[in-house]
Amino acid sequence: MYVVTGATGNVGRSLVRILAAAGEPVRATSRNISAAGVPDGVRYARADLVDAESLRPVLEGAGTLFLQNGGPSMHRLAPRALLGVAKAAGVGRVVLLSSQGVVTRPASASHGHTARAIEDAVRESGLEWTVLRPGGFASNAYAWAESVRAQRLIAAPFADTGLPVVDPDDIAEVAAAAMTEDGHHTRAYELTGPAPSTPRERAAAVAEALGEPVRFVEQTRDEAREQMLRFLPAPVVETTLDILGEPTAAEQRVSPDTERILGRAPRTFADWAARHIAAFR
Repeated sequence: MYVVTGATGNVGRSLVRILAAAGEPVRATSRNISAAGVPDGVRYARADLVDAESLRPVLEGAGTLFLQNGGPSMHRLAPRALLGVAKAAGVGRVVLLSSQGVVTRPASASHGHTARAIEDAVRESGLEWTVLRPGGFASNAYAWAESVRAQRLIAAPFADTGLPVVDPDDIAEVAAAAMTEDGHHTRAYELTGPAPSTPRERAAAVAEALGEPVRFVEQTRDEAREQMLRFLPAPVVETTLDILGEPTAAEQRVSPDTERILGRAPRTFADWAARHIAAFR
C-alpha cells in the first residue's frame, strides 16, 4: 500500500493519479480531502501532517509513504514523531518532497533550516529514504489566473530573471519511480525544468496557450511583497523574492536528475501552460 500525503496539492494529486493508473494500491490523504479530489476507486482519508497521531489509521497496512514537507506550515511539523508513527505502522520506505533551498539557501529559516531538519529526521528514521528537492514550480503561475481571466493581465517582479521552473507532474513521476522501484535509497534528487525561463517569457507562453494577447506589467519588489504577504509568512516571502530576483548559480542550473530518472527531457513551462490553460480562461 502506498500512502500519499498532500494528495490534493499540485504534486500529490498527480502522484495519486499515476499510482492508480499503474494499478498500485494507493491511499490519498490531506487535511480536507474528499471523493471529488481523488480518482474513482482510490481510497482516501483526512489527516493533518501537523497532528502526527491523525496519520496513524491512515498508515495502517502501508509499506511506502510519500511525505509532503508541509509547505508554508512546515515549521509546525514534528517530523520525528510523524516518522515514528509511520515506522510503527509498518512503513519501510519514505519519499520526502523537500526543497532545493535546503542546499541553495541554507541560512534561510523557511527554505533552509526547517526543511533541513525534516530531511535529517527522514535520514535518521531507520527507513529506506529518498529526498526530492524541486526548484520553483511551474504551477506557481496559478497566481496569475485571476488577473488573466478578469483583465488579460499578468504582473510579476524581476521580469527578465530566468529560473528553470519544474512541472509538478514531472516531480510526481520521479516520486512514483522512487516509491515503486529499487535503487533510489539514500539519494537526493534536484528537480528542475529543461531550461531557465523568465516571468516575461512565461507570461507569453500563457498568452500563446490562451490564443489571446495578455499584457505583462513588471512589479517592483515592494509591490510583489505586498501581494505575497496576503497568503505567505513574511520569512517565506523574503526568501522567495531573493530567489526570484537574485538567484544563485545553483538555482539557475538545469539539473540532469529528472531526465536521468524518467528517461526523457523535463516538460517545459509552455507544456504546463497548454495543459492547464482552462484555469486562465
